[in-house]
Amino acid sequence: MNPAWSVILLTTLLGVGQGLFLALWGVEFAASGGGVVPPGFYVAGSVLSLFFLVSGLVASIFHLGHPERGWRAAAMWRTSWLSREVIVLPVFMALVFAYGSAHYYGCPATVWLGVAGVGACIALFVCTAMIYACLKFLQEWHTPLTLVNYFMLGCASGFTFATVLAVWTAPALVAALAQCAIAFTIAGFASRMASLVRNARLKSRSSLQSAIGIPHPQIQQKSQGQMGGSFNTREFFHGKSVRWLRSIKWLFLAAAFAVPVLLLAAGVAMVSMSLLVAAFIVQFAGLLAERWFFFAQARHSQNLYYQAIS
Repeated sequence: MNPAWSVILLTTLLGVGQGLFLALWGVEFAASGGGVVPPGFYVAGSVLSLFFLVSGLVASIFHLGHPERGWRAAAMWRTSWLSREVIVLPVFMALVFAYGSAHYYGCPATVWLGVAGVGACIALFVCTAMIYACLKFLQEWHTPLTLVNYFMLGCASGFTFATVLAVWTAPALVAALAQCAIAFTIAGFASRMASLVRNARLKSRSSLQSAIGIPHPQIQQKSQGQMGGSFNTREFFHGKSVRWLRSIKWLFLAAAFAVPVLLLAAGVAMVSMSLLVAAFIVQFAGLLAERWFFFAQARHSQNLYYQAIS
């Protein structure tokens, strides 16, 4: 597939916002047994979570051919995971806003608002991941690991950002949040490696013979019947070499997982805010590369037909 940067930004930005909110509620749930957390941590975290969610929503607009008709995306909610995502996202955003407002005004219902927000957050993870995992003809995506990866990577980036936020608003939480961020990052690495190993062993269900409907054992394409590209060759194939894909894979494995873990551990040990900030920046850049690879790795069966331009 040919990765669209609007969708790459949408999924990564939403993941940070969702993971950050889960970090906020996790801290509040843990603090309910004892301990005081400054309200500013929750308020600032809710505002920043909304910022990431709105930024992802804005990025998605650039993926629409006719943005003025975007409201129609929710019409097929009975059968479409995309429609369900379009419905769940504003609900989750409203709950995040209510959660932050309740903390700002000192309302006692923050825990229950948080529970509702967590439910909407998990539903949003499911909807976003299932848009891709439900596509049986794209074998690289059609696996439960797609959902696991979206959840783990979102939590990893969200908890890493929560660690940075705690430096300014709740320093006592920095070590605990960093440990959670490291744990989610390692778990995300394990699940992503599992999907890479699985995808490397996949055997395509389609062939050049099935693509054109001719069962001859020896078929070679010399031309696709035209001298230039088409919508099919632009939208369903990234045009990069195998070497490029391999480079991106090693890049995101280092930037999204290995380097952030080292920076988080060093940042806590050395009490260095710059290292913690660097951990989030490097990890987010790595997740952008990971999401590009996720889309590019999917081999659309129509590319069997459009193998050569001329």
